[in-house]
Amino acid sequence: MSKKKKTDGGDTGPMPLYAPAPEKVVARIRPHVRVLFWPTILLFAVCAVTGFYAGNLPEPWQNTLLLLGAALVILVGWLLPLAFWLTHRYTVTTRRIIFRRGFFVRTRQELVHSRGYEVTVRQTWLQSLWRSGTVSINTGLKHPLVISDIPNAELVQQVLNDLMHESRSMIGTSRQEQWALSPETSGWGRS
Repeated sequence: MSKKKKTDGGDTGPMPLYAPAPEKVVARIRPHVRVLFWPTILLFAVCAVTGFYAGNLPEPWQNTLLLLGAALVILVGWLLPLAFWLTHRYTVTTRRIIFRRGFFVRTRQELVHSRGYEVTVRQTWLQSLWRSGTVSINTGLKHPLVISDIPNAELVQQVLNDLMHESRSMIGTSRQEQWALSPETSGWGRS
């Protein structure tokens, strides 16, 4: 029982009975920016010490060594944590959750809401001060998927539960519609 759609170019073929809504991005999440606090303090301290001592050391090689050491400390103590923070991102859409992480080796995982899962939030006392937390998504596999130290963790838990419930109810509704409209399923007692 598919209908044909007529356009100016003629028939385009059968239209699907059920056209799912387009996928929309609900949220893009990164770990809490609080993880960059100590690396930023280290950056300011290294810049202050380097600015104070640069050019004041007795030998030129000592000044060069001071600058190279400062650059190395900034690279390891500030730039690597910043890159780590930037490369961990989570995208929640109306259909799935996408986990992306990695700098040199990238990993991408997806979890469809219609599959069903259990969402758990764990907060330390420091995380509860900042209203952040760690969200664990248990899909029944060996290891749960973990979104570490994200802001508004309880809101994320609520949104994920709502999206999962909505997705599962939409699949049930579409299956009932397909069953009702299917030509093979005639009413009982009809010939």
